[in-house]
Amino acid sequence: MDLGVSRNVGHNEQVEVTTPVIITWNNEKSRMVGDFRTLNTYTIPDRYPTPSIHETSTHLSQARFIKGMDSLKGFNQNFLTDNAKKLLSIKVHFGIYEC
Repeated sequence: MDLGVSRNVGHNEQVEVTTPVIITWNNEKSRMVGDFRTLNTYTIPDRYPTPSIHETSTHLSQARFIKGMDSLKGFNQNFLTDNAKKLLSIKVHFGIYEC
C-alpha cells in the first residue's frame, strides 16, 4: 500500500463503501484479495450480455488495429470515474484507501 500511495495509485480517504482486503502468499508471491460482494448493492446490472466468441472474432476480423492488454497490470491502467473510485475503496489494517 505504501508503494501505491507513493505512486499516487491510492490515498487514505473517508468513504461510504469499503471492501476489506487481505494479502495472500503463494510460492513467495503476494496477491491482494478483496471481498467485493457489498459493492453489488451499489451497482446497476449491465444490460448488455458478454458477446459470444463467434461475435467477437467476427468483429476482430474486420479491425484494422488490435490492442493487447497487460493482464498483470492492465486493470491498474484503466481510468475510473470519481464515483467508481469511491465505490472501489479498500480497507486494510492501517486505513481506508480510495483507488
